[in-house]
Amino acid sequence: MPGAVGAVAEVAQQYDPHAELELMGVPVVRQWLRDTWGAWSPEHRVVILAQGLSSVEERCVLAHEIEHILAGDAGCGGAVGLRAERLADLRAARKLVGLSDFCAARQWAASPAELAAELGVTGWILRTRAADLEGAQWLGTSKIAG
Repeated sequence: MPGAVGAVAEVAQQYDPHAELELMGVPVVRQWLRDTWGAWSPEHRVVILAQGLSSVEERCVLAHEIEHILAGDAGCGGAVGLRAERLADLRAARKLVGLSDFCAARQWAASPAELAAELGVTGWILRTRAADLEGAQWLGTSKIAG
């Protein structure tokens, strides 16, 4: 039944990080990055994206970086930075993967890769959302979080 959820999954895919950043007045710069897919630079008020990302990877990275902006995060080092990274992943995953979309698509998806493709997200965002929906304690969430 692949593709049967396509119309449903479009709902979550309506979240457009590019448009949100544009409304925020935050430019996106693409450049070679050695060990990350993206970064928020508060001092320059710019999001930096690694060159060569797929559109799905780019969308997920931008959603993550938006959450850093909204939280007022200034860095990602140490324990505080680790918590900030996890919260940015969680909040981005919630915006990118709606509960109904996730539940409908997992009914027929034969693998996590197929599920991620149907939902238009990376495997990392899919795993983060799945853990959120299962109430994983390391994310600090509940089973009813949507």
